[in-house]
This record gives sequence, C-alpha cells and structure tokens, in this order.
Amino acid sequence: MTTAVNIDSLRINEARLWDSLMELAKIGATPKGGVCRLTLTDLDRQGRDLVTRWGREAGLEITIDKIGNGFMRRAGRNNTLPPVIAGSHIDTQPTGGKFDGNYGVLAALEVVRTLNDHGIQTEAPIEVAFWTNEEGSRFVPVMMGSGVFAKAFTLEHAYAATDTEGKSVKDELTRIGYVGPQEPGDHPMGSYFEAHIEQGPVLEDNNTTIGVVQGVLGIRWFDCTVTGMEAHAGPTPMALRKDAMQVSTRLMQEIVAAAHRHPPHGRGTVGMVHVHPNSRNVIPGRVKFSIDLRNSTDTLVDTMADEVKAFAAALAKETGLGIQIELVSSYPAQAFHPECSSAVARAAEKLGYSNMPAVSGAGHDAVYMARLAPSGMIFIPCKDGISHNEIESATSEHIAAGCNVLLHAMLEKAFLATA
Repeated sequence: MTTAVNIDSLRINEARLWDSLMELAKIGATPKGGVCRLTLTDLDRQGRDLVTRWGREAGLEITIDKIGNGFMRRAGRNNTLPPVIAGSHIDTQPTGGKFDGNYGVLAALEVVRTLNDHGIQTEAPIEVAFWTNEEGSRFVPVMMGSGVFAKAFTLEHAYAATDTEGKSVKDELTRIGYVGPQEPGDHPMGSYFEAHIEQGPVLEDNNTTIGVVQGVLGIRWFDCTVTGMEAHAGPTPMALRKDAMQVSTRLMQEIVAAAHRHPPHGRGTVGMVHVHPNSRNVIPGRVKFSIDLRNSTDTLVDTMADEVKAFAAALAKETGLGIQIELVSSYPAQAFHPECSSAVARAAEKLGYSNMPAVSGAGHDAVYMARLAPSGMIFIPCKDGISHNEIESATSEHIAAGCNVLLHAMLEKAFLATA
C-alpha cells in the first residue's frame, strides 16, 4: 500500500509534460508560434490520435462517445467507484496558442504517467477526458461535447450544426473516425478537475502561481440597435441632428459604468459595432452593437442588464431616437464545488505554491461538468494575460506547478472516494 510520505513527496515530470505540450503543438503549428487546429478537421484527428496513442502507451482504456468526447481510464482498486476525471479540450482557435485547453488534457495525462512511474494505485479509477469542440470557432454552440454530455442540448442539435462550408458535425465526426458507441452522459463521474491557463492578467498582476477557481461568471449577450436619421455632415446643424452614433456612444459608456458599479467581478464590453451607412460625410442613421455583461452571480448580471435597459429607455425618451435591446445568448453563473476548491487550495498550500481565489470570466467544459458532479478548476498565469492568440505563453515552472496541484487534488479525491 502507498504510504503517506510517498504521496506527499510526489511530483510530476516537468520536462515530460512540457515536451508533450510542444509535441502536440506541432500539429497545426502556425508561423507565429501558435496553433490552428480547428475541431473535426484532419489536424484535429491527428491531435486526437496522438493523445489517444499516448493514453494507450500509459496503459489506459479508451472510450469515445457519439459526440467524440474521449475518456482514458486508469483502473483503481475499486472499479465500481465513479472515476475522478480531469481534462479539457485540444481544439484551438484559428489563431490559437499552445496551452489553452491542451494543457488541461496533457496535465491530466501527466498525472497518470506519474502514478505509473511510482506504482501508485488509487482507490477509485482516474480518467483523462478530452471534449469535442470547446472553442466553437468552426461549429456552434461552444463547449459542444461537454454540453451534449450534460444534456444542455441534444446530440441531434449538435450533429446538425454546420460550418461556413455547409459541412455538418455528424459528417465531419464520422469522416475523422471519432463517432464512438457510448451515449453521451452515460459515463460515470465522481468528481472533475480542469487545469487551465488563466487567460487573463490577474494572477500575473498579483505575482501568484495558482488560482483556486471559485466559479465561472454568468454572461448575458445582447444586440442593441440605435435608429436615427442619416443626413449630410455639412449642411445639418448639430442641434438638428438625429445622430445614432453619438447616442450609441453614451449607451456604450453606461455599459462600462454598470460594470464599475458592481465590482469586483462586473464586466461590461462592447466588442462589435456596425455603423450605417458608414460614410465619412454622412451622419450615422443606424448603429448596431453588441453588449457583453458578466458577473459572479446571475442576480448581479441581471441587475447590470436592468440598469443598462433603464438608461437606454431614458436616453430614447430624451433624444427621440429608437433604441432596441435584444437578448441573444445567456449563460448562467456556475459556482464550483467547495470540496473541490478546497482540495485545490490544500494541494497548493501543501506544495508551497502561492495561491489566491479566482474566478473565470470565460466558459470552460468544467461549467457543464459542475452540473453533474463536484468540480473544480486550477488556474496558472499566462504572460500578459493573453490567450486566443498565437503569442499565448506560459512558463514551464508554472505549467508544472499547476499539474502538481492537479495531481494532489485528484489523489485526495481518488483515495477518499466512496461508493
């Protein structure tokens, strides 16, 4: 039986994990040092093939479900127990980096390799998961594989999604050979962990190695259309204009102000603007723009949205311009399980890594897993907080630290597992 001393002194192989990340990054490598490995492409198949080959070499039993999610299982002493699972995704953005998603999968694989190196058998099985189409850059919805697994939407809905060329998820999954026999969701799960680069600047700004993620921000996306009247920029006096752009900018400032009124996790962003007729010497007659509101609870997000809508109504009355705000997407806030967050924090403390509570402003597969089983996330810093970018970067030291925390958090759950 493995002793407590052996467990406490256990560390992953930093060089092996780094080399694995760099080897996977060669598939779809871009000239600027990033990765373009869109979901269900030939490159995605090559990435999946490499990861599953590594899994087989580590002695893992591999199961693929009908949406292409992969589970690589290391048996425990009591295989009737639900497994402790860790993972993420290996599809990337068109101009993605080496670490987003990939780190979570290969860190989980490195946990298994480390246990193999030391001959450690856990009570519960341990599994490495990779989820289909987390990024949503080729097919929507985002977090597709984990969403189907969690019954957030149906397999048929996912299968029917098409890319810009009209190719469907079902056809492309079949083409690359990753339609498995298992029904999505018919896979036991005791607990779930996901290691990830932060994709933001908070850890780096605080000179902290580990983020103990408490949850994922709730998100509301709206489209706003402000309608005025286009007119000639020269002959039309300022007082007589119905300038949709100027009214829009006042509302855009309110979106940012609403986020500032609800700290520390309030976020307000206008990321997309369409101006009509978009001519140098014409007063804009119509402006359509996106509104992205986020906060740590659904109540706070909805409060921000209500404030923005009230401001828009008052602005429309004041200016006489039409302002229409339409909800286009809503993602509920998701808190992670206190026991999983505590396991991450204990592991970081035991290993001597600086750590702090963190929230995720981006969606992850762990959001859907948290609906099914106790779940948690581990963040490590990424340089300048940059992600979804070819220059995305993380240090080998931080990569190893996050994986060591993952190892000990998973071991805590795998040894304490009960039926």
